[in-house]
Amino acid sequence: MPLGQLRFILVEPSHAGNIGSSARALLTMGFRQLCVVNPRDPGFRTAPEAVALAAAGGPILRAAEVFDSLAQALQGVQLAFAATGYARAFGPEPLSMRVAAQRTALALDAPGAQAAFVFGPERTGLSNADVQRCHACCFIPTDPVHGSLNLAQAVQVAAYEARLEILAHLGRPDGPAPRRDHTQPEARDAEVPAGVEQTEALFTHLAQGLAAIGYLDPEEPKHLMARLRHLLLRARPSTVEVDILRGIAAAMILPRKLRAGRKADR
Repeated sequence: MPLGQLRFILVEPSHAGNIGSSARALLTMGFRQLCVVNPRDPGFRTAPEAVALAAAGGPILRAAEVFDSLAQALQGVQLAFAATGYARAFGPEPLSMRVAAQRTALALDAPGAQAAFVFGPERTGLSNADVQRCHACCFIPTDPVHGSLNLAQAVQVAAYEARLEILAHLGRPDGPAPRRDHTQPEARDAEVPAGVEQTEALFTHLAQGLAAIGYLDPEEPKHLMARLRHLLLRARPSTVEVDILRGIAAAMILPRKLRAGRKADR
């Protein structure tokens, strides 16, 4: 599976918490390869902040590989992208993260191929030397005035873009559907859409209800009902929703107490 062929390499991270957050980011996108180069805190795997921020990504945090240099972390990689917000001297023009993810998905087609996204220290970013060890540069388009991202945030964006492109390349553009909460009421999309005869009856009923409360003047209706038609038909109500709206209209015409009394008299 190509998701297992992509590495996320953190070079000299200062904060153990960012490593933990990065592990969680990878878990949510289906990646597992987290590599750390010369971290400030060698015991980051068990650091309380890292463990807390990793949450369910704890196994990825504990399995993170540690290297003394970026060159070591890149061994076996055929395509490496340096994440940097600006062009470097003697370096290629940075590509957007989305384009980099597209090229990564293509590169992972080759049997046994490995690719990597490389991220620099929180305060300084990647050095020119480390950028030049990568095949290309990539950046996350952000606001030009406030464009700084936290390290783990950048990893999350990269992992998200890479997941989308890899799955699309495999013919699975949407990936697995979100899990449904079966404790909640049945989803709306399982309800039957209302037919024309039902919506026409609804609009008749609504007009009567609006007239009953004085909101609609039958002699001068203007465009009220036309606008309500446009609103409700755009929403494509289900039969259940039409019944709800007709119940509201009925209550506008005659309060429930009076309707209940009439039934009792019959």
